[in-house]
Amino acid sequence: MTATTPTLKDLTMQGLVYAPGVWDGLTARLAEQAGFSALCASGFAVSASLGLPDAELYTATENLQAVRTIHESSALPLVADIDTGYGNAVNAARTASKFVDAGVQGMFMEDQVSPKSCPICVGDPVDLITVEEATGKIRAVRDNIPDDVLLIARTDARGDDAIRRAQAYVDAGADMIMPVTKTFETIEQWERCHDEVGVPLMATLTASTWTERDFTPEVLERIGVRLALLPTQILMAATGAAREALRRLAGGEAAASVSADALQHHEFVDLIGFPEVEAKQRKYLPAESNR
Repeated sequence: MTATTPTLKDLTMQGLVYAPGVWDGLTARLAEQAGFSALCASGFAVSASLGLPDAELYTATENLQAVRTIHESSALPLVADIDTGYGNAVNAARTASKFVDAGVQGMFMEDQVSPKSCPICVGDPVDLITVEEATGKIRAVRDNIPDDVLLIARTDARGDDAIRRAQAYVDAGADMIMPVTKTFETIEQWERCHDEVGVPLMATLTASTWTERDFTPEVLERIGVRLALLPTQILMAATGAAREALRRLAGGEAAASVSADALQHHEFVDLIGFPEVEAKQRKYLPAESNR
């Protein structure tokens, strides 16, 4: 990042920012090439890339490694999912510091009991820690990360309880509040939350949810959202395409026929960066090493 490159905090102060959910170097590179201005290391997608549901089954180390890979593959500002902080306030503070060291410019931490569960994947309301414990964790994280790193407090509470928690989290040092898709049932409730907590909101436009359908740019502006995540769209598209290709191959269809419907080899070679690597080889390596 250069001195003139806007940070994630700068971007959100200027207006609405969309951040697609990525989980590795390839998806980070694709999102940057598509023209996005920021990325989200999606916990749902990172977990899925390990073949696991989003139930905090992966470790902090595995999440951190994914974040490092994403950061190394793209120059875009990155916001990361640090789940519950992987422990108490002291653990959360150390987790946050490690993610800053890995290159993130924003992070969101939730108030669920550990191990957490993705609220749109379970039927019952999830269990939450007390407000006192949650605010202690937020204070600890805020005290251990730079001021220019966005601290986003997620709440899985609902209705009035969510607003009370959000107000407490802002008082504890949160820069933004992240209601989940089940926190409120109407746009008006989101608007009330923004009015009463007094800081910008972050929204997740998760695939197949009401927020994805109803939160147009105009609505997002109305309800005070400055960071809108697209956490699962890439994952669902990639999984669907891969499953279909594998089904066709396993069914005996000719490989050439399946490949004809996919990204062509020369296109992939270009987007993954082979021309740049070859140029560096010609510049820095002895002539005999370029063969």
